Amino acid sequence: MSRINESIEKLKICIIIPTYNNATTLKKVIEDVSQYSNNIIAVNDGSTDDTLEILSELSYIDVITYEKNVGKGFALRKGFEYAIEKGYKYAITIDADGQHFAEDIPLFIDKLKEEKDAVIIGARNMTQDGVPGKSSFGHKFSNFWFRVETGINHPDTQSGFRLYPLDRIKDSKWFTKKYEFEIEVIVRLAWKGVKVTYVPIKVYYAPKEERISHFRPFADFTRISILNTLFVIFTFLYIKPRDFTKKAFSKSVKQHFYEQINNPRYSNLNLALSVAFGIFMGIIPIWGYQLVSAIFLAYLFKLNKTIVIISANISLPPLIPFILFVSVKTGELVLDVNTGLNFHSEITFEVIKSLLKVYVVGSIVFAIIMSLFSGFLSWLLLTIFRKKN
Repeated sequence: MSRINESIEKLKICIIIPTYNNATTLKKVIEDVSQYSNNIIAVNDGSTDDTLEILSELSYIDVITYEKNVGKGFALRKGFEYAIEKGYKYAITIDADGQHFAEDIPLFIDKLKEEKDAVIIGARNMTQDGVPGKSSFGHKFSNFWFRVETGINHPDTQSGFRLYPLDRIKDSKWFTKKYEFEIEVIVRLAWKGVKVTYVPIKVYYAPKEERISHFRPFADFTRISILNTLFVIFTFLYIKPRDFTKKAFSKSVKQHFYEQINNPRYSNLNLALSVAFGIFMGIIPIWGYQLVSAIFLAYLFKLNKTIVIISANISLPPLIPFILFVSVKTGELVLDVNTGLNFHSEITFEVIKSLLKVYVVGSIVFAIIMSLFSGFLSWLLLTIFRKKN
């Protein structure tokens, strides 16, 4: 038994091969994989060619089959479920169309020894001759959106030659069933904190007249685009605020503040604008959405997100009555009205609701005044003290 065979057994790795009408290449793929392991799970996704007959001849593999074609994602999910039931800890997936080389399996094993809890994707050389134009475009498109959604710059997010840690998959409920599943699984695992890395692999694209592809450009690309759209929305509304807040509260506010003002990446102007913007967002009347909006816009405007969040906390509960009161009084001045509100009045959101127009106008004006003042003061202090340091 070779070193790789021993490692596969010791690490409890299986190889999952989803297949749909790949009768011309399937047997060769399985035979090549069997040189490294017999822990093979073939998933027949409702093939209508000779796939089932070929699989029945190979007694050393496990076969999952169902009559109706559902999609590659569904086949992979069934393979994962079966592998988890059998006690495997990792699963390598390889396509049945012959474009991947089983001889690259050792690369995944060696990488796994370095990255025990990572998703490892086989990164193809998409600049070589023979790569279809639609594959090259889809490759760039997918990599771009994966980076937006996770912050990870990955060279190949569409390759089907992968290694998955099954312990990180088993407790999740998956929603997609076709090609877009391979995007869903790596994005959601990355959101969980699972590292998504890669190894360089070889790839073979058969001549156009021999190539078998079940990817339907319009239907499948539309589904992938819809999934990416939903993921991007969720990223900016929840994932980025969650991650940033988690990071922000991992240290004291004082530590974060000193780290940021001493960070040479940020100019005095950028930090002053970050303070001003945070103060503005902390005062304007979007209670409940201030933090999320502040993080999203700070990311968009390339401001210092930590300073924005610290500054936005001007709206801490003890200060809220004061902010509401000053906002109403500012509104009175701007609109030339008298609400009768004084500093001894009970200031609640119910009271403010009855003075909504005055409050909204006043809070926006007050936010602008405070942001301009705090921004200028911050710039002045930073110019003096950063220069000294």
